[in-house]
Amino acid sequence: MSLFERLERLNQVCRGWMNNYRLTNIYAKVKKLDEWLRNRLRYCIWHDWKKLERKRKNLIQLGIEIGQAYAWSRTRMGGWAVAQSPILKTTITVSRLKRKGYKPLLDYINNTQTSIW
Repeated sequence: MSLFERLERLNQVCRGWMNNYRLTNIYAKVKKLDEWLRNRLRYCIWHDWKKLERKRKNLIQLGIEIGQAYAWSRTRMGGWAVAQSPILKTTITVSRLKRKGYKPLLDYINNTQTSIW
């Protein structure tokens, strides 16, 4: 599944769930879930890169210096640990994910709660 398809499906599901729970006060839980979703998307991106050279090239394109990109592309850490690492959190930021089509859950809450009252 491509990143675009994944984000499209995720946005559909999130919109439905947020509309379902729009009358409840779940702001803190949604904030944690939103953080987990971003980490999961970073994991999927890291996993899609698969090969070491592709990881290195993509990290360089995202603005990491060559030596650091080389080291992180060959790390023995698992994909989930890398997704939560500072290297991916600073390169695959929320703004980059938004440009690709990700809509944070907090945006759904803010939109649905203002439209009700």
